[in-house]
Amino acid sequence: MRSIRSWFTESTAVASEMRLAILSAHGLQSGTMDIKVALARMIEYESTLLDAAVAALLEDIGFEAQRGDRVLVKPNLVNSTNAAVSCTNPLVVRSACRWLLDQGARVTVADSPAFGSAAQVARASGLARALNEIGLKVATLGRPVQTKLPCGVTIGVSRDALDAGTILNVPRLKAHGQMRVTAGVKNLFGCVCGARKALAHNRLGDAPERFVSMLVDLAEILPHGATLLDAVHPMHKSGPIKGEPYPLGMLAASTSVHAVDTAVYDLLNLTPADVSLWAEAIRRDLPGAQPGDIRYSMEQPDGFDASNMILPDTLDPIRFDPLRVVKGRLKSLKKRLLGD
Repeated sequence: MRSIRSWFTESTAVASEMRLAILSAHGLQSGTMDIKVALARMIEYESTLLDAAVAALLEDIGFEAQRGDRVLVKPNLVNSTNAAVSCTNPLVVRSACRWLLDQGARVTVADSPAFGSAAQVARASGLARALNEIGLKVATLGRPVQTKLPCGVTIGVSRDALDAGTILNVPRLKAHGQMRVTAGVKNLFGCVCGARKALAHNRLGDAPERFVSMLVDLAEILPHGATLLDAVHPMHKSGPIKGEPYPLGMLAASTSVHAVDTAVYDLLNLTPADVSLWAEAIRRDLPGAQPGDIRYSMEQPDGFDASNMILPDTLDPIRFDPLRVVKGRLKSLKKRLLGD
């Protein structure tokens, strides 16, 4: 894998007018990028310091939730299989929700797995039990709205997500067979309703650059407030479902989803040539896409050892096997009919 310096030297994909417009929208000027990413050490999820660490991260990045604010907490509830590793850890989600409730926010926890309901996956991961302790339940993001994205793709995005006051995105860092590694941006793909995600994989499978562009567009149109990344025991070796936990011991947060992802890519010694989502964010010159945009306000990234975290060398096609999609739909229907 080439060095980041080498990739940036060779890359000529600069969109200066777009960058100026985006910077202006964020109240910034060119050359003044200073996007905060807060990192915290957390060796185990069961630590009595988890609530305090999550609160410190969200407060440090300036994420605000006022009394009465409607906040959608969006964990990764990808599948009931290997849910203890494939989904965001329930204790991280609960800590985030506790902090929001303490601020007086009206909290909804929801996701939309490609197959099955969020409640089913939440039971398998332990999230349903964890949230029950603080009076919350997990919902499935529904009410799809056909939304035409700037890249030209039309897809059914949940009205529940589009109409949220703000989204607190709570992904889990994972190796990914099609994307190499995923964090904040890919987690927001869960705001597309149900099997429409699998259909998008197949519809755009022959044009992976459009699939990547769609993911970045989604991150831009949704009311993202902050991303809180669960990288305490991220998934490695395989993913996004059947990998193994890696002891990284890190939580990360930023009001910029791209900055969180860039911080992770940098920590993993990747280049934009290795990660298509990163390359697309840089092509658009989005704030937070460059390592130089980031200021680390708490722990420094060199305090975390990701040297033995294994990611896929060869990526799988974006397109799913159609038989897999059909089997997934039939399995979901069976669970629904049986009331599981």
